[in-house]
Amino acid sequence: MNNEFKNITIDQLPGVVATMKQAHIEAGPASLELRLDRLQRAERLLKENHQALAEAICADYGNRSRYQSLAADVGMSIKSLQHAQENVAQWMQTQENSEPMPGMQARIEFQPLGVVGIIVPWNFPLNLAFSPLAGVFAAGNRAIFKPSELTPKTSALLAQLVSQYFDSLELTTVLGEADVGAAFSAQKFDHLIFTGSTAVGRHVMRAAAENLVPVTLELGGKSPVLVAPDANLRTAVERTLTVKTFNAGQICMSPDYVLLPEGAQDEFVRHAREFMQQAFPTLQGNADYTSLVCDAHFERQIALLEDAKSKGATVVSLAPEGEVAYDAATRKMATVLVLNATDDMRVMQEEVFGPVLPLKSYQQEQEAVAYINAHPRPLAAYYFGDNAENQRRMADMTTSGGLVINDIMTHSSVESLPFGGVGPSGMGAYHGIHGFLRFSHAKAVVEQSPSGESSLRLRAPYGEKLEQLEQILSH
Repeated sequence: MNNEFKNITIDQLPGVVATMKQAHIEAGPASLELRLDRLQRAERLLKENHQALAEAICADYGNRSRYQSLAADVGMSIKSLQHAQENVAQWMQTQENSEPMPGMQARIEFQPLGVVGIIVPWNFPLNLAFSPLAGVFAAGNRAIFKPSELTPKTSALLAQLVSQYFDSLELTTVLGEADVGAAFSAQKFDHLIFTGSTAVGRHVMRAAAENLVPVTLELGGKSPVLVAPDANLRTAVERTLTVKTFNAGQICMSPDYVLLPEGAQDEFVRHAREFMQQAFPTLQGNADYTSLVCDAHFERQIALLEDAKSKGATVVSLAPEGEVAYDAATRKMATVLVLNATDDMRVMQEEVFGPVLPLKSYQQEQEAVAYINAHPRPLAAYYFGDNAENQRRMADMTTSGGLVINDIMTHSSVESLPFGGVGPSGMGAYHGIHGFLRFSHAKAVVEQSPSGESSLRLRAPYGEKLEQLEQILSH
């Protein structure tokens, strides 16, 4: 096994990418057997090291729920890899077209792109590496990870494990700070996938454009929850907070704000308190509750609250009775509701990416739909309500990366559905066959008939052909 790429520096990056691309070309298209082998090795890496990986993530966060790491990072990654293994043989099949003309054959062949760069964020440092990798490997490509500098222990362990399970010409890892990430974005990959903020996504896309590298961007945004007047409010609260408390809200699809019928805020708060008491009777010493990843992210959540309070919002902490709302020492912060949120508050202008949840009232449901449409298109939108006509209107009249009705974030766990954003929340989608297609080139292949009849119409002289063409166009 070749593991020549270790401790890759910025200056070495271009050579590493070029060497991997050359190896891809010389080896020719990856066989089904090789694709399955790579997918299986990735699965084994996760299964055989799941405990060490969960411990590393926990250490990086200060406290990261072991269940959340095993379920969302390890388990979901394995699910993606297994789905690819089960279906890649079918995905690879050439698509035969009907004969364009007698004797002519036309088909679509799916060709690997080559070398794919994967910029991995800190919030799900395994899921958002291996879930796209499932499509990358299924399509017959090689890849390079750039994991986040905010989870250094996890990133270092990932690099070590990748070198044990893969030849460095198949899959390798580049470690480093933001300057390495910027240089990584500027490499001559055959495709680049980035998961992170919209602001950084702009820089990534700009850098990739210099080399005309196609990009997949998963950028998040402010994912709304619209609670209809006919919704079961208790159910809406419980399902919203189930995801809002998962990873302490540090999820690109986490509910970012809630649109409630006028007069429903007090009942929402009551149900929220009941839910939190049941789910987290204690919080600061509770291993099930995840810390914010670093001091800067913790301090930003506090700043969002202070800004909202200074502009007239009522802030309601859902911390257990007798516990503080947040503690800088543990970086644990209870879910905090911001009542009567207004658009001049930062919490309604920026993606929250934490446990702060603004509530905003509306009078008519159409008003709430109009509010969503007046803002950048989100990665996900959530609708609670049982009226089929209103559900249909939400689907038809709003545009988001995904829509979930009467639940939160469920779509991301369905491997056969595309996962991705639209507009400011991203471009391109992966998961399942959508990842295979994203990381493949659909090549048109045509075999001319022996008579070559279809091309004869292009051959001069054109006199008789012109008369026939004019007759056809005049009818």
